[in-house]
This record gives sequence, C-alpha cells and structure tokens, in this order.
Amino acid sequence: MVPPKNKFLEELEKGLGNHQDKTSILMEYEAHIEEILIESFDCKDENERMELIISRLGTPKEIAEMWREELSVTPSNMKWLFILINIIFFGGGSLLTLFHNLFQWKWLSIVWTHITAIPTLIAFIYMFFWALLGYEIGKGFGHGGRRLLNKTFLLSLIPNLLLMVLTVFEIIPHSWFEPLLTKTFILACIIFTMLLYPISWLGYRWGRKASI
Repeated sequence: MVPPKNKFLEELEKGLGNHQDKTSILMEYEAHIEEILIESFDCKDENERMELIISRLGTPKEIAEMWREELSVTPSNMKWLFILINIIFFGGGSLLTLFHNLFQWKWLSIVWTHITAIPTLIAFIYMFFWALLGYEIGKGFGHGGRRLLNKTFLLSLIPNLLLMVLTVFEIIPHSWFEPLLTKTFILACIIFTMLLYPISWLGYRWGRKASI
C-alpha cells in the first residue's frame, strides 16, 4: 500500500501539471503533511491518516485547482493596484496640506486639527496597509510572490522618499506641517519607514501560509 504522504503528493503533482512553481508547492505541502503525520499517532491505519491530511489541507484536486486559479491573477495588476493606493494616500494627504495652507476654510482647518492630533494612529493604519500588501501577494502568488513583493515595495516607497527629500531640503516649507514636524516626529517617521519592509515580509509569510 502506498503511504498517504506519497499518494497525496503524487496526485497533487499530476494535478499541478506544468505549473511554474510546482516544485516549491510540492515541497511546501510535503512539510505540512509531515507535520500532520506527527500528530496522527492515534490513527488506526493509513486510510485514517489520509483522511486526516485531506481534512486539514483539502484534496489534491482542490489544491491544484486553487493554484491554477491563482495563475489567472496578473502580478502586474496587483503591483500597480497597491502602488496606486499608496499614491492616492500620499496624494490625498498632500492636497489636504496644500489646501489647508493656501485657503482659510474653516471646515478644512477642523479636519486638519483632528488629523494632526492622531499621528500615531495614522502611522499604524499606514503600517497595516503595508502588512496587507504583503499578505495579499503571499496569498495570491505563494512562493512566486517574493520577487513581486520586492518590486511592489520599492515602487510604492517612491512617494514616501520623495516627500522626505522635499521636506528635508525645505522645498516644501516646514511651516506647512506644523505642529507635526518635530524632531520626535521626524525620528518616528524614519523608524516607521525602516519597519515597512519587515512588516510587508511578515504579511507575505502569513498570506503564503493562508494560501495552503
């Protein structure tokens, strides 16, 4: 009788066909099956072990179909979607800052006051965006998403770096960002920026596990 791990992987290999990430997918599932088998000490026979594997991971056919569907998601579209969201985030913030300093609109001053009162909350929401970026790429592209994550991260980071350069060299007046632009705030921005890639990478790892 063929051991359940071998049988499962053989069926999965056939189902994956010519999938570009077949080898890495099989290695990933082999590791998960081995973890499951360690916990299967109370199973009476090989059939029960196979049922346990399927209950945890799904059938080889279901897994193969899932990975084939993920090939239909265009990496380029995913990359530009997140870049666009980041540009909108920075564009919206830039327009809000510009209008606040050029126009004396009461409602806009109220909005500005409320936003500048919660910089830490905004920073954590923004960090969540980067974690979500990694998660969606990991879930959508699995092992093949690491290169996509790196490209998307670098391109999405351009608005951040551009704003920092414009502010540091006072091309954008420092007075525009009062009362935010303090030494503490600048240091916090640098630290948060350094944390963005690790956060995205952890999100990617989480998303990759969620795809299994």
